[in-house]
Amino acid sequence: MLSAFPVAYAQDTIIVTAERRAQDAADAPINITALEKNELQFIAADHIAEALARAPGVNLHRGSGVEHLTAIRSPVLTGGAGAGSFLFLENGVPLRSPGFANINGLFDAHYQIADRIEIVRGPSGALYGANAIHGVVNVLTPSPSEDLSLSAEIFGDTEERFRVKGTASGTNGAHGFFAGLSVVSEEGYREDAGLDQQKITLRHVFDGDRVSVDTIFSFDNLEQETAGFIFGEAALLDRDERRKNAFPFAFRDAKSVRLQSTIAVDVSENTRVQITPYARWNNMDFLQHFLPSQSLEQNSHWSIGAQSAIYHDVGPLSLIAGIDAEYTEGSLNEFQTRPRIFSFTQGLHYDYEVRAVNTSGFVQSKYKLGPRTTVSAAVRIDGTIYDYDNLTDSDIVGRFLRLPDQTDRFVTVSPKFSIRHELDNNTTLYASYTRGARPPQTTDLYRLQINQTGDSARPETIDAFELGVRAAMGERINIDLTGFWMDKRNFFFRDADGFNVTNGKTRHLGLEADIRIALHDTLTLQSAVTYAAHTYRFDRPTGNAAETITFGDDVDTAPRVIANTRLQWQPIDRLTLEAQWVSLGSYFTDAANNNSYGGHNLLHLRAEATLNDNLTAFATLRNVTDELYAERADFAFGSERFFPGEERTLGIGVRYHR
Repeated sequence: MLSAFPVAYAQDTIIVTAERRAQDAADAPINITALEKNELQFIAADHIAEALARAPGVNLHRGSGVEHLTAIRSPVLTGGAGAGSFLFLENGVPLRSPGFANINGLFDAHYQIADRIEIVRGPSGALYGANAIHGVVNVLTPSPSEDLSLSAEIFGDTEERFRVKGTASGTNGAHGFFAGLSVVSEEGYREDAGLDQQKITLRHVFDGDRVSVDTIFSFDNLEQETAGFIFGEAALLDRDERRKNAFPFAFRDAKSVRLQSTIAVDVSENTRVQITPYARWNNMDFLQHFLPSQSLEQNSHWSIGAQSAIYHDVGPLSLIAGIDAEYTEGSLNEFQTRPRIFSFTQGLHYDYEVRAVNTSGFVQSKYKLGPRTTVSAAVRIDGTIYDYDNLTDSDIVGRFLRLPDQTDRFVTVSPKFSIRHELDNNTTLYASYTRGARPPQTTDLYRLQINQTGDSARPETIDAFELGVRAAMGERINIDLTGFWMDKRNFFFRDADGFNVTNGKTRHLGLEADIRIALHDTLTLQSAVTYAAHTYRFDRPTGNAAETITFGDDVDTAPRVIANTRLQWQPIDRLTLEAQWVSLGSYFTDAANNNSYGGHNLLHLRAEATLNDNLTAFATLRNVTDELYAERADFAFGSERFFPGEERTLGIGVRYHR
């Protein structure tokens, strides 16, 4: 009897993210971690960061409530870089339009009822475009079951976090359906930091002889109170102070609606045509408590678009080609009710609309040179047009620069080349070169301050080389090793003086290991370990010595070591126990590498017991040793500041399924 959860790259794992269609993971010359349904249920994550941490190279800093900052083969990125460097998908369609990304973008995804989550580390290749600089996360909805299936789950923990979710699924002839609902209510680990969130997903599948239609509707509603940083290490280590919230008035309210329908036609034995029209709408209001202005931001956008692809497989040759297109209208309004403080003026800061058109074409060819060797080549061309309309005066108000109406155009080219070779039935080598590219975010272009200009942002590019090996050593050991080298240019961010940096350069060099060892028929050890150096490759003096950038220094908030190790024991078929060790290495908290956070080590325990054919009980004990740690550490304005992590927390749940 082996572990209930197969290793992420097992030969029978089916993935869809690489080519927008089902594909054996072993055939993909790219690193993909797949978290399957049974593992996601076992994790019982109260935040998606907890699930994604099982993949090498992934590090999400949890903020307040559902908020997060993301790192995938990167430092933890903020601002426009944090919003636009990762492509967040649900069923293959981006959650947000390119240029209008949300830095906390994964809270929209319905991961609570997901059938699978797939993570690509590094640039994704030709089938996905903008925002896929450092990685892709694709949350996949369950397919309809063959027979009528019902499930329900309730969960609660000692931090007054409660959730309820349920699903219904079935098939009648050529028609299948799925419905999923999740409701979360949290009192919050910190004062005045609770949340309520509701998500609904509906899916209908028609499967004809040569035509299939797969339609998915999603809705998300979030109402969250928000807590900000605490200041100083003394507060971090004080059990009372770390729970306090200096910003009890802060909030984040967001809603989203998405509809997509994938129509696939088998035009011949070797050729399939697939088109996915979609529409989305997002709206979010939040108070910017992290700024002296504490201004209210209201942003929204709606989009219509379509993805298309033609698949042609004949003999040793496989071809994929397609065109993607999207039209978006978005807006942003920022207003300060507080009296003027420094250069933050009372009243309207920004009020603008942006109309955007994104069109892309791509082609990918894959050819088997022999029974063991496959090569592939691909290229994608993305074109973006932003039409900016300023709805207020074009002038300078305090620190805020409001540009006159303008139109901006960007074109990027993303090639990819790879080779995969099987040494034998148990070992596969692969190597690839990929260029990722993305246009600037709309906020980078049009939400400016007095020492910035509106014509300096350029498309960001990253050149990535990857070498990997997948191997099975006997029946009990599986290992996936990946080395990567990535150089990024035109890295756009704002330095400590408030100036735009348009020509930033960084290097990302590392080694990732995903290891599974069956120690015994009932005992399995799995570990995802990463060692990576993320360094600046340019100099940038600033008025703040703590934020002066020097060539070769570590990028701030970039731990070199990340490890997630699980020991799983199944003494009997109906009982699974797990001990998980999460280790985050030390990292610098300022650009000059003068201040740092020492990292942390956490121990979590989980148990799942099948009580009968329909009922399962599960429990989680997080942070067993009651470590006083930081989910995020930072140094700014001459002070250390932290988002404190939760103390020891016990959660218990029951799941019904038939």
